[in-house]
Amino acid sequence: MGAPRTPRERWIEEGLRALAAAGPDAVRVEVLAKRLGVTKGGFYGYFADRNALLTAMLDTWERESTDEVIARIHEEGGDPKSKIHRAGVLTFSGDRLLPIDLAVRGWARHDEAVAERLRRVDNRRMDLLREMIGTFCADPEELEARSLLAFCAAIGAHFLAADHGDLTRPQVLSRAADLLLDRAPTTRHDNP
Repeated sequence: MGAPRTPRERWIEEGLRALAAAGPDAVRVEVLAKRLGVTKGGFYGYFADRNALLTAMLDTWERESTDEVIARIHEEGGDPKSKIHRAGVLTFSGDRLLPIDLAVRGWARHDEAVAERLRRVDNRRMDLLREMIGTFCADPEELEARSLLAFCAAIGAHFLAADHGDLTRPQVLSRAADLLLDRAPTTRHDNP
């Protein structure tokens, strides 16, 4: 009896780690095999080539960052403003989805197929924002503007290097969310 094969999901997961750390050029079969402690021969039992792995990685990222996030916020319930906040936390903070999302955004700048995939994911995220913000904002132009600003704040906060005076970045982002979601300040920042 031969050694057990490395599961397909481990190849995908290792590929996503490499992508998040160093971009799509870092996703190399030989390198992944070495990191997994296996030979590259097992790779071809699951994938026809590197492009098939890249597609599977994008499929996993898309499912986790849209289908699974949306399902989770609906399962956990709460009002629309809480759901928006939870979706943002699940997607744009932490060690799992955020680094992959940022790497996919960089990759999409140079690959039209990836750009189309990112567009589809971002459209689903915007649809969720429109649905949730639409529960308290009836003006179509304001709804679109609030949705765009909320999404831009979630993504842009990871690229902005500016200081915020006596306030911390989390304090400013929290207040921005309060303004965009038309809610009373969740915390006071008079004494940072």
